[in-house]
Amino acid sequence: MAMLGKQVRMSRLINKKSNKMMAITVDHAISRGIAPMKGLQPIQKTIDAILKGRPDAITMTKGIAEHCMWNHAGEASILLKCSSYAPVYPTKDVAFGTVDEAIRMGADAVSIGAMTLGNYQDIQFEEIGKFSEECMRKGMPLIGHIYPKGETVPKDKQNSWENIAYSVRSAAELGIDIIKTTYTGDPDSMSKVVNLCPARVVIQGGDACKTLDDYLNMTRDAMDCGVGGVTMGRFVWDYKDITALVIALRYIIHEGYSVKEAKELLTQLENDKNYEKF
Repeated sequence: MAMLGKQVRMSRLINKKSNKMMAITVDHAISRGIAPMKGLQPIQKTIDAILKGRPDAITMTKGIAEHCMWNHAGEASILLKCSSYAPVYPTKDVAFGTVDEAIRMGADAVSIGAMTLGNYQDIQFEEIGKFSEECMRKGMPLIGHIYPKGETVPKDKQNSWENIAYSVRSAAELGIDIIKTTYTGDPDSMSKVVNLCPARVVIQGGDACKTLDDYLNMTRDAMDCGVGGVTMGRFVWDYKDITALVIALRYIIHEGYSVKEAKELLTQLENDKNYEKF
């Protein structure tokens, strides 16, 4: 029965037409500080705008879910973020949530993070192992936010395919079902990462991207090279029209739109505000 429960929840996260997942994250305040996160101020307005664009899922902590999701129950899957790092400990994720809380709140997955190849990898992997066993036992998908950003990795090597491959394969070895990580920068090397990992690999928004074109091109390239979806945050809720961008991304991910088609759709949505038609 637990395995059936996991399959039921996974089916709500993955679009049947595209076999991809589109999630938006709003879990940044603990890890990065709230003052610089203008798109998360106020959080309710941001969540309302995101969900109007109809993503598959939204990643958030338990407190934000309790405060902000009452009017959106059932509109998108909740991915309950159960750990975080902090500005003073950027390589150490600490757990503060539980699988039972996720079940009680109606979440379709538990999300936990780790920074690999650093001083705290052992502690974080031990925690993930415990979550993995409990998630399997209770029928809950486990999502990992796993990045090669530990102390041994130079900043210019955090996007290398070898380090990202190590991170995602380690996550799969630990029993994570969906692995969020960094895009390597090009389709060929990202394809290598996807091919050596039996679990689903999805990408974050991308620290290297600077413009709208950068993000849209990265998303299109990632879908084409076999990445299993996206879970993006700052790029989306820092945009001037959050709902329009969520829809445009959804059409790239699930409808196969080109970057050109997505930009045309985005412009039309920004002008006409007819979100409900899409």
